[in-house]
Amino acid sequence: MAQPANLNPRIIEALYAEGLVLSDDVRAAFDLSRRPEADCEDEARIALSCEALRTTTRMMHALAWLLNHRAYFKGEISEFQLRRHGRIASNLPVGDPARTALLDPETQDLIATTERFYARLVRLDAGWRMAEPQGRPAIERLRARYASGSLLG
Repeated sequence: MAQPANLNPRIIEALYAEGLVLSDDVRAAFDLSRRPEADCEDEARIALSCEALRTTTRMMHALAWLLNHRAYFKGEISEFQLRRHGRIASNLPVGDPARTALLDPETQDLIATTERFYARLVRLDAGWRMAEPQGRPAIERLRARYASGSLLG
């Protein structure tokens, strides 16, 4: 079995930079206010709206996960807080291939890129969660002290 991912500040910063660029690309691709309505049929507009929502949600979840890890590495939150509140959702809805096929090839490629990016984060999160937390939790340390008699006086 492979070793769990060893996340470090350099990896998180690189992924964060990649996520920001990808998010900006998503924003530009799905900027509905700049798309002329006349050249889109109803089904294509619905597909565009649905995929815009899915893709932007995916990227918001990705950036939130990365921001939590950045905060951890900067000492702004504890490992306990990160493990408790920094889990990435692994069950985001996927698009309908028939609807996605109605979109232009560049947008389809962008959607696939965000899906691959998000899948990488899910794998990293799963690997990191498999690793043993740094040190023992406080309750285990108290139990050990109690068992050894050092708490009794």
